[in-house]
Amino acid sequence: MAPLSPLLKTFCSTLTDPNWRATLQAEFDALLANDTWTLVARPPGVNVVTGKWLDVKNAFLHGTLIETVYYEQPSGFVDSSRPNYVCKLNRSLYGLKQAPRAWYSRFAGHITSLRFVEVKADTSLFIYRRGADIAFLLLYVDDIVLTASSPSFLQQVIAAFQWEFSMTDMGPLHHFLGLSVDRRVDGLFLSQRQYMLDILDHAGMRDCKPCSTPIDTHAKMSANGVPVADPTHFRSIAGVLQYLTFMRPDLAYAVQQVCLYMHDPREPHLAAMKRILRYIQGTLDLGFHLLHTSTADLTVYTDADWAGCPDTRRSTSGYGVFWGDNLISWSSKHQATVSRSSAEAKYRAVANGVAEACWLRQLLHELHCPLRRVTVVYCDNVSAVYLSTNPVQHQRTKHVEIDLHFVCDRVALGEI
Repeated sequence: MAPLSPLLKTFCSTLTDPNWRATLQAEFDALLANDTWTLVARPPGVNVVTGKWLDVKNAFLHGTLIETVYYEQPSGFVDSSRPNYVCKLNRSLYGLKQAPRAWYSRFAGHITSLRFVEVKADTSLFIYRRGADIAFLLLYVDDIVLTASSPSFLQQVIAAFQWEFSMTDMGPLHHFLGLSVDRRVDGLFLSQRQYMLDILDHAGMRDCKPCSTPIDTHAKMSANGVPVADPTHFRSIAGVLQYLTFMRPDLAYAVQQVCLYMHDPREPHLAAMKRILRYIQGTLDLGFHLLHTSTADLTVYTDADWAGCPDTRRSTSGYGVFWGDNLISWSSKHQATVSRSSAEAKYRAVANGVAEACWLRQLLHELHCPLRRVTVVYCDNVSAVYLSTNPVQHQRTKHVEIDLHFVCDRVALGEI
């Protein structure tokens, strides 16, 4: 789509521009071709939705609505013979609350008919197995990552999708949801360099001085300090930093500490956020390297501080899960309750790590890559280790009973 000219101040003036008019006409034709609506007389007393223009090949056009929704005719393309009529939607559009559900139901229903099976551990992942051939499909709204055991089988699956949906094969995976994918001899290199540059631009720190660490080693941040001048800007940056932690485990703890105070940010919190941004400036070339592996085991490392938060005295627990040499899952999270001892704080961290390991074991099993060995969970607290194998309750540990039984059950089953 052509960039909007500064002279086109209103939508009406946009309609007079030939480039924009052609674009809107193409979109309108796509809406009609997909039987998106039916023009009907406006029913009395109904709510008529107003909205803006959509993308031409909108995935949500494939979603069939169950509810009755009325929509105003698109501006500039009103039927001259029926100007007072409204559009009764047959298909979902962006902006409707029902749209994501309708599209997912439509797409999932079709690929299920193609004998794809939805993964119970992750409902956005589907698997198709035919003899020795296997295909994996990952769905995020209208973005799809598809891979198969052979190029010929992959093309057969793509052709089956294109028969039903208007889809474009973008070739080998290079970008997905802001991630840059670089294929290397020994694996994949994932990077968010452009996303990091966009964050620095948004924060106005594109030319800031780099910093070697994302956080200092002083005491934890507290709720004290002078309120920041623009809390909305603070929250917007904190929000985009959270997405960055999906590929940057070195930022997980620092970002988690800043996000604890999004509701009422103070100047010390802003200073900590700027330190994170300065660290990002100096690590733009860092990425995530996933190595090829044939057989691998799950290993979990857990840790927690004790009463680290100066305001609530809650602990912060974290874990890192390795599949062979690849770090595949990590977390840094405030514990929900106050731990009465360091052993309790460590044990809650163990429970979180065990829960993640159980989910990954189930996921790998559904991916037809079952683990052959028990998962080892590391913890640096002897009392917490003993608790995981001793189900006997006593006065000092009865308040951690749920976590205790959960971990003990997994140990008894031979999974952990």
